[in-house]
Amino acid sequence: MKHHDYLIRLEEQKDRRTVENLIREAFWNVYRPGCSEHFVMHVLRDDPAFVQALNFVMEQNGTIIGQNMFMETVIKADDGRDIPVLTMGPICITPELKRQGYGKCLLDESLEQAAALGCGAVLFEGNIAFYGKSGFDFARKFGIRYHDLPEDADDSFFLCKELIPGYLDGVTGVYLTPQGYYVDDADVEAFDKDFPPKEKLKLPGQIF
Repeated sequence: MKHHDYLIRLEEQKDRRTVENLIREAFWNVYRPGCSEHFVMHVLRDDPAFVQALNFVMEQNGTIIGQNMFMETVIKADDGRDIPVLTMGPICITPELKRQGYGKCLLDESLEQAAALGCGAVLFEGNIAFYGKSGFDFARKFGIRYHDLPEDADDSFFLCKELIPGYLDGVTGVYLTPQGYYVDDADVEAFDKDFPPKEKLKLPGQIF
C-alpha cells in the first residue's frame, strides 16, 4: 500500500511506543487537559474485539506520521438481533502534518481495507465536516441510536458509513461502544508518567 510520499502498513510490535507517543502528541489538550487516547490504544491492543488486521500506521521517509485502528462491536437491533459492525479510532496524524490531506488518505485506505475484509459498517464519534468527505453521514439517518443518549440530545457527533451498501437496511437499534474505550483516570495518570512531561491546559472547546 505505497502511495506518493507515504506508506500505509500494519502496526508492528516495535512500533507500539512510537504510536502511543504520536497519539499523545496529537490529542494532548484537544478534548480535555492532557489526554487519555494513548492509554486507550495501549489497552485496546489486548482487547478481544481489537481487529489486528485493521491496525494501521502511516509512514513517511521511515517515520510514523499517522495511525488508525478498528474495534468490533454490535448494534443491538430493536428486533432482537445483534448486528456486527466496526468502530474506529483513535485515528490521528502528527500535528505538524495536519490539514495537508494525509488524514483523509489514511482514513480512506483504512476503510477500503475494512470493506475488503467484508465488514458491513463503521460507526463512531467524529466531526461530520471532516468525515463526511469520506462518505460518513449522521447515524440517525440509518435508524441507529447512540447508547445512553436522551432522545432530545444532540447526536450530530455520532456518524455511520456503510461499507456494504444496504447493510443496515431494515435495521434500527442502539450502538454499543466497546467497553475497552472506558479507562480509569488514575490508570491514565500512571501510564502517562512513562512519557516526557507535558503541561495540561484547560482550553476553550474542550469537552471534558
